[in-house]
Amino acid sequence: MVYTSVENEKIKDIKKLHQKKYRDKNGLFLVEGEHLVLEAYKSGYLKELILEENALFPLDVETIYASNNVLTYISELETAPTMIGVCRKKEQVAIAGEKILALDEIQDPGNLGTIIRSAVAFHIDTIVIGNGTVDIYNSKVIRASQGMLFHMNIVASDLQKCLPDLKKQNYQIMGTKVTHGKSLKDIEKLQKFVIIMGNEGNGISEEVEKLCDSFIYIDMSDVCESLNVGVATSIILYELDK
Repeated sequence: MVYTSVENEKIKDIKKLHQKKYRDKNGLFLVEGEHLVLEAYKSGYLKELILEENALFPLDVETIYASNNVLTYISELETAPTMIGVCRKKEQVAIAGEKILALDEIQDPGNLGTIIRSAVAFHIDTIVIGNGTVDIYNSKVIRASQGMLFHMNIVASDLQKCLPDLKKQNYQIMGTKVTHGKSLKDIEKLQKFVIIMGNEGNGISEEVEKLCDSFIYIDMSDVCESLNVGVATSIILYELDK
């Protein structure tokens, strides 16, 4: 059977997964294109594969076929892919490991995706998603992460509640600022730490800032006032991974 109508209820339900409320309700989300479908499949999160009719892409998962107009209807991309995956959300797990990255109200999905990708590259153990941060299953987050979402322990938690608990477990809580605090190049090697990255416009919230043990900043030219939070996070994680 090939789905050819955008009025089909199953197709409509799949498209609804682009909305957070339906992702939350069903515990499902979408990935688009071969690379992300394969990352989801290899990680065990791919529930169903939607292939363009006549396409051959054998995976051991439930597969349906759809016409190009149906894939175009479902897709958020400018040019519809030949495959879309319906994935199970990752189970909520505990904060684990010694290298923790906490995000305080990161709102741009491209930034969050970049941060997730860099966190995997530079050996962060857990990312803690604080209140007000964009949904990790937003399609732009997934694309920007290049599928690294499937390879990172990600925990949603209220930072004002979890940071004091981490402090009791001897984690060094380090906030980030544009200036002041300690230069990144002077940070000594730490066994257990939490790095907090703040909102694109306002930085770390006042409430979370009060929970920090210390602050770090990136040395840069006076001509440049600040860095994009995705870029800044990548630099910090690279330096701490040396």
